[in-house]
Amino acid sequence: MEKISLHNGVKMPQLGFGVWQVEEKEAVTAVKKALETGYRSIDTAAIYKNERGVGKAIKESGLPREELFITTKVWNSDQGYERTLLALEESLDKLELDYVDLYLIHWPTPEFDEYVDTYKALEKLYHKGKVKAIGVCNFDIEHLRRLLDECDVLPALNQVECHAYLAQHELKDFCKQQGIYVEAWSPLMQGGEVLKDDVIRKIAQKHGKTPAQVIIRWHLQNDTIVIPKSVTPSRIEENFQVFDFELNTNEINEMNSLDRNERKGPLPSEMNIR
Repeated sequence: MEKISLHNGVKMPQLGFGVWQVEEKEAVTAVKKALETGYRSIDTAAIYKNERGVGKAIKESGLPREELFITTKVWNSDQGYERTLLALEESLDKLELDYVDLYLIHWPTPEFDEYVDTYKALEKLYHKGKVKAIGVCNFDIEHLRRLLDECDVLPALNQVECHAYLAQHELKDFCKQQGIYVEAWSPLMQGGEVLKDDVIRKIAQKHGKTPAQVIIRWHLQNDTIVIPKSVTPSRIEENFQVFDFELNTNEINEMNSLDRNERKGPLPSEMNIR
């Protein structure tokens, strides 16, 4: 497993396993399968309602805690300084863990204007050792700039929707300049149109790989952290088998040029659901 070093020196697997839209019970089976396959990074969130399932799978795997990298997120309705501190305690209780490796703000919800106070709570949790690294999800450049101006700890990463049809070139460039990693959610466009793209299918055929494997490899070679999700055992394995080939520069450029700024999810500036 390839690991990257976050700006504070914490090592994070570049390929992780996501459990968005996975039911609690199903999460136990899926996460156990992922851990058996070789994944060591698991990405969950309070709003996914499956932290207990993830915790159970971790416990039953028998793997040492220090080998795992666990991410969870504070939901929009728990934003605000004091509520965020309580939210982490609830997540730790459900996960049956003493700490998480990465704690993220799920959305900026700019209409409520609490993400700075929320991030300051994350800073406190970081300094107390309750979390090994802190960061954000779905933050645009304007939201990141405000954190950089008003907070002390640089976000370790920004988890955003990112796939070949939404390459996020401008946001990635900004994050790279600041020392913030980009992590891709919906890296396969939720199994959408991108998997049928002619350019990707041609590259996949050349390497004897699936389109999904080629897209994951593209993310990795673009210095993006990636967390594909599946509950199908064969796909969980398939998505992990991406370390035995490389895309050449032309292939990377071909895939970079597929960007259409096409989203499956909402615009961060307009997502204010609580």
